Amino acid sequence: MRAERENGPVSVHLSALLVRAGGRAALLGMLLLTPTAGRSASTGLPPAPRAMTSPADTALYLELVINGLPQGKVVPVINRDGHFYVALSDLSGLHLPSGIRFDLADGAAAVDTVPGVKVKYGQSTQQLLIDVPPDWLPTQNVGPAVPSVHAPARASPGALFNYDIYASKPQIGAGGVSAWHEFRAFEDEGVFSSTGTYHRSFAGQAQSADGYTRYDTTLTHSDEDSMQTWQLGDVVTNSLSWTSAVRLGGGQIARDFSIRPDVITYPLPRFAGETAVPTSVDLFINGYKSSSAQLQPGPFALTNVPYINGAGEAVVVTTDALGRQVSTTIPFYVATTLLRPGETDFSVAGGKLRMDYGLRSFSYGDGAVSGTLRGGVTNNLTLESHVEAAHGFALAGGGLALKLDDAGVINFSASGSHMNGQSGNQVSVGYQYSNRRFSFNALHIGRSLNYGDLSTYDIKLGSFARASTQVTGNVSLDRFGNIGAGYFDVKSSDGSRTRLVNLSWSLGLWGASSIYFSLNRDLDEKTWAGAAQLVVPLDNWGTVTAGMQHVPGTGNQEQLNYSRAVPSEGGFGWTLNESRGSNMPDYHQADLTWRNRYTQLQGGAYGNPGNFTRWGEATGALVYMDSDVFLTNRVNEAFVLVSADGQPNLPVHYENQYVGSTDRNGHLLVPWTTSWYPAHYDIDPLNLPSDYDTPIVEQRVAVRAGSGYLLEFPVRHIVAAVITLVDSQGQPLPIGTRVTLLDSSAVMRLALVGWDGKVYFDDLQPENRIRAELANDRFCELTFAVESTRHTAAQVGPLLCVPAGP
Repeated sequence: MRAERENGPVSVHLSALLVRAGGRAALLGMLLLTPTAGRSASTGLPPAPRAMTSPADTALYLELVINGLPQGKVVPVINRDGHFYVALSDLSGLHLPSGIRFDLADGAAAVDTVPGVKVKYGQSTQQLLIDVPPDWLPTQNVGPAVPSVHAPARASPGALFNYDIYASKPQIGAGGVSAWHEFRAFEDEGVFSSTGTYHRSFAGQAQSADGYTRYDTTLTHSDEDSMQTWQLGDVVTNSLSWTSAVRLGGGQIARDFSIRPDVITYPLPRFAGETAVPTSVDLFINGYKSSSAQLQPGPFALTNVPYINGAGEAVVVTTDALGRQVSTTIPFYVATTLLRPGETDFSVAGGKLRMDYGLRSFSYGDGAVSGTLRGGVTNNLTLESHVEAAHGFALAGGGLALKLDDAGVINFSASGSHMNGQSGNQVSVGYQYSNRRFSFNALHIGRSLNYGDLSTYDIKLGSFARASTQVTGNVSLDRFGNIGAGYFDVKSSDGSRTRLVNLSWSLGLWGASSIYFSLNRDLDEKTWAGAAQLVVPLDNWGTVTAGMQHVPGTGNQEQLNYSRAVPSEGGFGWTLNESRGSNMPDYHQADLTWRNRYTQLQGGAYGNPGNFTRWGEATGALVYMDSDVFLTNRVNEAFVLVSADGQPNLPVHYENQYVGSTDRNGHLLVPWTTSWYPAHYDIDPLNLPSDYDTPIVEQRVAVRAGSGYLLEFPVRHIVAAVITLVDSQGQPLPIGTRVTLLDSSAVMRLALVGWDGKVYFDDLQPENRIRAELANDRFCELTFAVESTRHTAAQVGPLLCVPAGP
């Protein structure tokens, strides 16, 4: 195509003026025919301009600008016959499609002959402006401003013992004491855990429930790269929304997405477009600005969408260099129950069915296996399958989750079972939809009489409900509160049916106060039930709750409650509760909780006049790590033991919240760490003496589930000295003399002599060597010793500097 100039010379021909000169045309014509090299003697007019001729090839050195984006380099450009030739090696930024035709000479392409390309020569800016179709340029994937980085989880060798001791004594009847425990031993490769409880009655003779009962004993290992967890011992099988979980004594291998919180397993919306010039783009999600980015010319795709669920609306706003904006609104729907295309989720378990769980320690039945597989097919479709088998029993089924674009998600499953020569089936259908103001869920499950699974393997067939239906919805009315409604219909195996309808409304009042109403209708019993509740928070002093309810057969009941949760840093919490009813005795409750960094103690009483129960409870944990034993609060997921190299009273922060100070041994245990998440920890070194240094004051670390980690903050004692250097005459070395500390490190430390020949060095060793640079390229080397236990700068010298060298 033809090149155009942005700014070029303008040629004005004198012959054009002669046409408009009227009567003077003859005179001017004579002047034009008379050759002259200078100004005309008779008229004083300059000679007529001559046409300028250009050489065959003109070499220019220009900056390439592709679709408004300067390439940042100047390249040779040949102007030949009105075309601009550029070396092919300098045209990589054009991303020319394969098979396209253009003029080529001596390894240079006439860029203005390429179909679809526009070229302008900017003479004033010495640029070659090239515009190519935006779809030629590479797609830009705009991700999160701070990409999610996987931080491998860690665990240090150690052990812990969780305990929960509860004792109660009613006025009528026998009381008792129960002690629950959990023991864990762990390292980086896995966790061994065992749980159980001991019960003892206060009655005069032993009861059947007295004694020790083991719950679970399991060895667990998780691999972050494959996102898989292996378990050996007592396991609970993974289940789908239309299957049941069972306990087995055996083993299980399963995909475990929880160990990689940085991985998004469900499809997220991807907003794509293209821009012809450098542009900025802003992404708004549901009216809130989510991200901004600068785009180069070409196609782009926005993948930095926040983690959301349900229906929403995205607005993509692009702004070019001239301030022109283009806004595009895109509806979307995110379903976290789906898997991304190609993503799989599975679980395989085998062993013996656990029987009499919670009653007997080692009761196992027949062998059984269970397997589940899910796979993402497309962004809108995820398939599911499930199988179970045992002696004389088999089950198989499949399902799907289908996203209806922006209209929600449909779930469907069908399964069949065969047990003891009888077959049965189950079908389930569900639908979910949610957005900022409205949510709706519906689920129906139908079963034949002889359907069963491993959860009913040792129970008579027909234990399942024959059919169940539930429909719920919620609407947000902004300042007018929230309205919820539900319908529940259950048909039992014996043919009985229960149908309930529920309506509720909640409204926020002043501050954080709220009021709540609910109404329930039993469609079969033709009865009504209702409740009303007012909640008034009192800032740090707890919450007051007042309510009343009506229950068929019981009558009306009024309740007043005042409670305060224990602060996160420890302290006191309490509960006071008073309840009265028209057809029931008054109910009273009072308890007090105290928690510190070592344990939590609770105690109180509850009941009716004449039959109060007094109770007390102690919970906490013992942790062994770093050759020490620590008392702490109960550890649920994981913990971190902060070590400050023996320095006491250093404040420690977890996720920017103060959690305590190190003890006399320089330790602080944080017992409520979230496993697998790289949390932020830091120490405040302001309490350290001036002769101590902390090269690291903050760290991020992720801890494996069920484990603990020793997080070390090195603290160094710094030994400093002021050295006095004198010459052979006993005079201080001149101010500014260069002195180097010679040690084993690769970097030598340099200092300058100050007043009175004094020079300062810190971070010294017991034995040190220095070198002073003297006049005339001479030097002296000296050695000195300092005590490593000093807490103030040592005064060394005066040391005699004897010149050496040339």
